[in-house]
Amino acid sequence: MKRVVAIVAWLALSCAAAPATAASRTLTLGTAGAMGVYHPIGGAICRMVNVTRKAHRLRCSVEPSDGSVANIRGVLAGDLDLGIAQSDVQYYAQKGEGPFKDTPQAKLRALFSVYPELVTLVAREDANIGSVADLEGKRVGVGPAGSGTRATAQVLLAAFGLSSGDLKAAVELKFIEYPPALCGNKVDAFVLVAGHPNPAVHEAANSCATRIVPVAGPPVDALLKERPYYAKARIPARMYKGTDTAQPTFGTMASVVVSADMPDDVAYAIAKAVFDNFEDFRKLHPALASLTREEALKGNVAPLHPGAVKYFKEAGLM
Repeated sequence: MKRVVAIVAWLALSCAAAPATAASRTLTLGTAGAMGVYHPIGGAICRMVNVTRKAHRLRCSVEPSDGSVANIRGVLAGDLDLGIAQSDVQYYAQKGEGPFKDTPQAKLRALFSVYPELVTLVAREDANIGSVADLEGKRVGVGPAGSGTRATAQVLLAAFGLSSGDLKAAVELKFIEYPPALCGNKVDAFVLVAGHPNPAVHEAANSCATRIVPVAGPPVDALLKERPYYAKARIPARMYKGTDTAQPTFGTMASVVVSADMPDDVAYAIAKAVFDNFEDFRKLHPALASLTREEALKGNVAPLHPGAVKYFKEAGLM
């Protein structure tokens, strides 16, 4: 945990570049809460932009938010320049479904993917939760409104024939509040859609007896067949205390999203800053360690921004 905190602190300092000049432009990147992976990943992206700013005169800073839904809304409203968002939430925005019901977001664009996000169900050991179906009648942290976790939790429950009304309580928590709520017996379980290793899961596992619950079975198989932006995955064994075997689940990709209104040269410069220094970028957070340049172009449900496409073609990636 100390290592993760140190990484977050270092990235925050790295993003605090020198004051912007009159000729420069400051970009704001929406992330999520400090206990999630979005925030340090956003810091890593901003670091790559800031250390190359002499070439493009762009400065980048991270902005905590409620997550994917809030970031997409912020980008399209012009309150954010960039945001990180799950690919399934991108799909809802494109189609006008879920949290974007009846309002398709035609201007949503993607720059690149950054890492896989896995549906993670963490339960207190004494809560007797061995599957998603066991959440019925339980107190469950479903994530804050505006988060991708909240949207995915609703989809997950529906796949098992459940809704928020079938829970004893659907508790809206910020990600930093998950571990103390679980270990303080205020909730029986929480859902998180995140990259791993994850500091919130680590804190919960190290604070009380917990288990990572398998998210699998015919309901998940049917869900994945219906929604191709999901794929089966496994949370590694022994990554967290109390989880000695790999646990099946499914996941999506987290991507950097922008508006179609972003100038092409800005989108180009961001892509170049990251991919020209890709090995340095991958070292900035454990969730990025296995990412390849080719994988970074997959999982983007929203169309790629033309500025990013120009860079990727020049770099021989398209």
